[in-house]
Amino acid sequence: MMMDQKILPASASMKDFERFLESSYEIGVFLDLHISQLKNVSMMAKQHNKKMIYHVDLIHGIRSDEYATEFICQEYNPHGLISTKSSVILKAKQKGVIAIQRIFLIDSHALEKSYKLVQKTKPDYIEVLPGAMPWMIKEVKERLQTPIFAGGLIRTSDEVLNALDAGASSITTSKTELWDIV
Repeated sequence: MMMDQKILPASASMKDFERFLESSYEIGVFLDLHISQLKNVSMMAKQHNKKMIYHVDLIHGIRSDEYATEFICQEYNPHGLISTKSSVILKAKQKGVIAIQRIFLIDSHALEKSYKLVQKTKPDYIEVLPGAMPWMIKEVKERLQTPIFAGGLIRTSDEVLNALDAGASSITTSKTELWDIV
């Protein structure tokens, strides 16, 4: 289930989502979504032959747990799901959906906890935030042997290229001006 798309456009609004639908990208991420929008977003994506990754922790009106994950998988057939929660990752994998474990690079203690979590859940991908630290992308990838998405605080084309050079498979970004640089 490897993705060869270097930029994963992340939509934080319907305006950004519409821009993604018009883009040449096949796969996109939707952040910060209300449960009432899921049906419409899913339908629009399908009409444009797009595959969606939803950030379960950021879907308002539904709890990010294994029950919500099962519901989203059955009702909306997502390409992938992102979460910080192990129950979501494990259920997504069980449902055959690409499972992306989001981890935050806050400090050494948080990093060690994240390593243990990822070793338990064995996600398909890890999303590392902030992604503007190439040396950490390299370390996490070497330690866990799992493909990396870099997201968060990537603001320039140089930061995109540095993250990719450090070993990130893709960049998740809501900064629309970076959607066209790779």
